[in-house]
Amino acid sequence: MDVLHVILQVLLGITSLLLTLLILLHKGRGGGLSDMFGGGMSSGLSSSGVAERNLNRFTVILGITWGLVIVGLGLIMRFSGGDS
Repeated sequence: MDVLHVILQVLLGITSLLLTLLILLHKGRGGGLSDMFGGGMSSGLSSSGVAERNLNRFTVILGITWGLVIVGLGLIMRFSGGDS
C-alpha cells in the first residue's frame, strides 16, 4: 500500500499544478494571464473556438482525475490502519 500511496501523492501534486495552470489559461472577463498567451484575441464574447473547447474538456478531465486521486488518498489513509 505504501507504493500506491506515494504514486497517488505524486499524481496529486502534478494534477494540482496542471489544474492551476489550466484554470489560469481560461478566458476571463477582464483580461489576465490568458490574455498574455493570446486569449484576448478571440472575436465575440459568446463564441468559443476549438482551442477553448479543448481547453475546457482537458480542464474538466483533469479536475475529475484530481478529485478521484483525493478520494483514493482519503480511502487509503482511512483503511490503512494508522501510520501512513
